[in-house]
Amino acid sequence: MSDLRSVLRDIGAIFIMIGFVSLIALVVPLYFGEYGSGSTIDGLGPILITAAVYFGAGLPLYYGFKKAESADFKSAMVTAALGWFLVSLIGSIPFWMMPYDKINFLYMDTLSGFFESMSGWTGTGLTMVDNEGFIPYTLQFWRSLTQWIGGVGVIVLTLSILARPGTGSYVLYKGEARDQKTHPSIVSTVRTIWWIFLLYTIIGVVVLIIIGIFDPLGMNIWESINHAMTGIATGGFTVTDTSIQPFGGFSRLVIVILMVLGSIAFAAHYNLLKGRVKKFFSDAQFKAMIAVITLGVIGLTISNLHRYSNAFESFFESSFQFISAITCTGFVSIIDLPAWSESAKLILAFAMIVGGAAGSTAGGIKLFRAILLYKGVGWRIKRSISTPRRVFVHKLGEKSLSREEAIDLINEAAIISFMWVILLSIGFFVMSAFTSNSLSDVIFEVCSAQGNVGLTTGITSIDMSPFAKTMLILNMWIGRLEIIPIIVLVKSIFGIRRNII
Repeated sequence: MSDLRSVLRDIGAIFIMIGFVSLIALVVPLYFGEYGSGSTIDGLGPILITAAVYFGAGLPLYYGFKKAESADFKSAMVTAALGWFLVSLIGSIPFWMMPYDKINFLYMDTLSGFFESMSGWTGTGLTMVDNEGFIPYTLQFWRSLTQWIGGVGVIVLTLSILARPGTGSYVLYKGEARDQKTHPSIVSTVRTIWWIFLLYTIIGVVVLIIIGIFDPLGMNIWESINHAMTGIATGGFTVTDTSIQPFGGFSRLVIVILMVLGSIAFAAHYNLLKGRVKKFFSDAQFKAMIAVITLGVIGLTISNLHRYSNAFESFFESSFQFISAITCTGFVSIIDLPAWSESAKLILAFAMIVGGAAGSTAGGIKLFRAILLYKGVGWRIKRSISTPRRVFVHKLGEKSLSREEAIDLINEAAIISFMWVILLSIGFFVMSAFTSNSLSDVIFEVCSAQGNVGLTTGITSIDMSPFAKTMLILNMWIGRLEIIPIIVLVKSIFGIRRNII
C-alpha cells in the first residue's frame, strides 16, 4: 500500500507540472484567432480541457498522498511507466477535439489520437497525418510542445520544480532511464539539464529565423520555432508536408547541428559550457557517435550512388538521413525514402536501433551500451587467447574499471539489448500479420517506432489496422522507457491482482 501511495503522489506531481506546461499552448490559438468565436477552428477549448484534466487528476493525487514515503526503486519504475502512459493518454485530447485536416475537417479516432500523442510525448515522430500543413496552428504547436517536453522527460521536468532532496528524487530520475549527473544533487542536475536544453532551443530558433530573413529557402518564424523545438528534442514532428525537404542548405545545416546536439549526453554539454572542451571531445559516447556517423554515411552514400546523378548528391542526402536516424530525430530531407534500396533501409534501421548517447534526448539502445558490448567482445576474445595469469585493464573512455564492474556493466547492457531485440521481433511478427508490406519495410517501421525515431516507409497511416497501431504504440512506449519500468509495472499489476484474489 505504501508503494501505491508514493506512486499516486508522484503521478499527481507529474500531472500538475504537465498541466502548467499545457497552458503555454494557449498563446497560439489566441495569436492565430483559433478560439471558436468567428473562427471555424477552436484551439482554446481543447487546450483548456486538457490542462483541466491534468490538474483535476493531479491535485487530488498529489495533496491526498503528499505524506507518502519516498519512492523506492520499484515504485519509481511503476511511476515512470504508468506516468508516461497516462500523460500520453490525456495529451491525446487535443487530437480528438481538433481536426487534423482543417481544410476537409477530418478528425482522428480515439486510437489514432492516442497514437499521435504517444508519438509526440515519446519523441518518436511517426504520425497519422498526411498533410502537416493542413493541421491547425494550435495542434501543430501542441505536437511540437509534447516532443520538446518529452525529449528531456516529464519526470525530469517535475523534479526540476517539485522535487525534494533525497534518494526519492534519484530513483525517480533513474526510473526515466537516466543516471548521468552534472551535480551531486539530482535537483541541481535536472535544473541544469533544463537550462542547457532551453539555451540550445533559443539559439536554434534565433539562428533559423536569421537565416530565413536572408535566404529565400529559409524558414519563417513559425517554422523556425517548431523545427528548433523538435530538432533539439530529437523528435521530428514538422509543420510542413515534406519535413525538411523544402528548405535550403543553411537551414538544413542548423537542423543537423541541433539533431547532433540533442543526441549528445547533457553531462557532456555541461562540460562544454563550463569550458572543459577537452573533456567534451574525449567523451566515449561522443567519439563513438562520430565514428558511427562516419562509417554509416560512407556505407549509405555507396548504397545510394545509383539513385543520384553524382557522388556529392548521394553524400549530401545520405548524410542528412543517416544523422536523422542515428540521432533518432526522424526529419526527412527527401520525398522518395520508401523507394530507397533494401540495403539503404537496413543501414538506417541499424542506426535507429543503436541510437544516440545515454543521458540525451535520443532513443535507441544507446551508444553507451553499444560501446560496452563492443568492448565486452574484445575483452572476452583477449582473455580467451591469453595466458591465465595475464592482468587485463578494463577502460571505458578515460575511466578504469575493475573486472567486476566491467562484467556488471556488460551484463546489464547485454540483458537490455537482448530484451530490446525480443520486443522488436514481436513487433515484426505482429506488423507482418496485419500489414501487406515487405519484411524490410516492416523491420524499418518497427525499428523506427521502438527507437523513437519517426522515419517511415509509408506503413504508418490513419488507415492502418488497429492492431498495427496498438503494436507501434507499445513499441514507442517501450523504447522511451527502455523496457525495465514496463516489466516492473506489469509484474506489479499482476501482483496486486493475486493479492486481491
